[in-house]
Amino acid sequence: MTARRTPTGNLLTLAEVLDELRVPRSTFFRWKATGRAPRTIKYPNGSLYVRRRDLDTWLNDHEEAA
Repeated sequence: MTARRTPTGNLLTLAEVLDELRVPRSTFFRWKATGRAPRTIKYPNGSLYVRRRDLDTWLNDHEEAA
């Protein structure tokens, strides 16, 4: 998976995030509507991106103890 390099960090497209999480778009948007999705960045054209570090933090926060 290739993240875009920007001045604010690595950005993943929504498609890349969905692929990594292995969830459908509808699930992601349900999580987003209920405040359970990783933080997103919305561009003026409507495109959604997620910072790599935000996705990693979100995954760590949802990791279950062994």
